[in-house]
Amino acid sequence: MTDIGFVRSELVPAKPAPNRTSGVVAWAQKNLFATPVDALLTVLGALFLLWIVPPFFNFVIGHAVGPTGTVEECRAIGAGACWAYIYNEIEFFIYGFYNIDELWRPNIVFALGALTLGPLLIPSLPYKGANAILFLVVFPVVSYFLLAGGVFGLSEVPTQKWGGLLITLIISVVGITLSFPLGIVLALGRQSTLPVIKTLCVAFIELIRAVPLITILFMASIMLPLFMPQGMTVDKLLRALVGVTLFTSAYMAEVVRGGLQAIPRGQYEAGASLGLGYWQRMYFIILPQALKHVIPGIVNSFIALFKDTSLVYIVGMKDLLEAVKTKNDSALEWQSSSTATTGYLFAAMVFWVFCFSMSRYSMFMERRLNTGHKR
Repeated sequence: MTDIGFVRSELVPAKPAPNRTSGVVAWAQKNLFATPVDALLTVLGALFLLWIVPPFFNFVIGHAVGPTGTVEECRAIGAGACWAYIYNEIEFFIYGFYNIDELWRPNIVFALGALTLGPLLIPSLPYKGANAILFLVVFPVVSYFLLAGGVFGLSEVPTQKWGGLLITLIISVVGITLSFPLGIVLALGRQSTLPVIKTLCVAFIELIRAVPLITILFMASIMLPLFMPQGMTVDKLLRALVGVTLFTSAYMAEVVRGGLQAIPRGQYEAGASLGLGYWQRMYFIILPQALKHVIPGIVNSFIALFKDTSLVYIVGMKDLLEAVKTKNDSALEWQSSSTATTGYLFAAMVFWVFCFSMSRYSMFMERRLNTGHKR
């Protein structure tokens, strides 16, 4: 029998260690320096950051005047952001011209809003139905009477005195809350087989989407009172709420319609085969799947609405951005080379915090509801 075995008589030459697949170096090689083009872009990006970050840091923190600073410090040569100006005018930025001795009322509204909205945003908490009723029904009524007054011994505060962040939050929350269900109804109406309903929904959506929001607010401010009976007027805040809600609902309808069209026809037929009616199929089968698919588009519309609240100055309302602009123009005692920039930077930071929070929450909901597509 032939022996075909082989025994090596010398050691195998050593091979180089394998490349690291984890750690900072491996991550940088994979994401920043994978190709020559990536390396060039990384270097250019680093140079840009070195050019923009140090001056920004010095303005915001390094050379900035703290909340306890003085006007003279803000006017000093080389002084950065004047945070003392923001600290001293923060009440106007948040409440506008609201009565100083009545600020406890909007503060209670803010607290009630956080207490009623918070449980709705945490999926693990129970009693979602009761929380929804509190936030959608009880909270708006209580908030209106608290802010407007005129009942239960509260002094009346007209909406003309409301302003700042208070107005921004009121318009955005009301617009988001009302435009979402209205957009769903419009999307369903656009897909309806009834010609009259479909035509009306299509006409409304296309008409609203064909004009900018500033035009709708202008029409609500100038044209709407012309159609009212003699001696009757419409509150400016109500005009802004109606205009913003109608505008956002049209875009929301198209977002929801995209989700409805993404659902396979078999889902509709399966619901019908179970004997479910139209609204039962939509509520239990179609809409839960469709809305899950278009969460990014829905939140994108909400973020756009929140930023578009800065246009309500058209109807004479002073939102956060307009309040900052007004104070920059009128606060002569705080005039310096950095005061206006600090005011607008503060407004930008507030808008960024709210918009970024909505974006992160939408990502959380996407991950939570993505159970049917996990691998």
